[in-house]
Amino acid sequence: MANIKSAIKRVKIAERNRLRNKAYKSAVRTLMKGYFAAVDTYAANPTPESLTEVQQRMSAAYSKIDKAVKKGVLHPNTGARKKSRLARTLKRHTNPATATAS
Repeated sequence: MANIKSAIKRVKIAERNRLRNKAYKSAVRTLMKGYFAAVDTYAANPTPESLTEVQQRMSAAYSKIDKAVKKGVLHPNTGARKKSRLARTLKRHTNPATATAS
């Protein structure tokens, strides 16, 4: 443990930030999993209602990823990669012919 007052404070701040970052990352992963589950459901039975559900989950995941990038929890390239992965998954299931060609 640190002996200097400022070092003790930095340890506390680092722990606080670590927990906040962990919560953001966990929320991003949870929203992404929910989105992938919704896409699988939509792929099995494509209905307008399930497509709406997929779009709502995508919007929620995009929002959380953008907030995490804004707060500095995720690197901007990581956020972009995650968002790209979400969009690519939906595109694969909606247009299987064009997705396999490219």
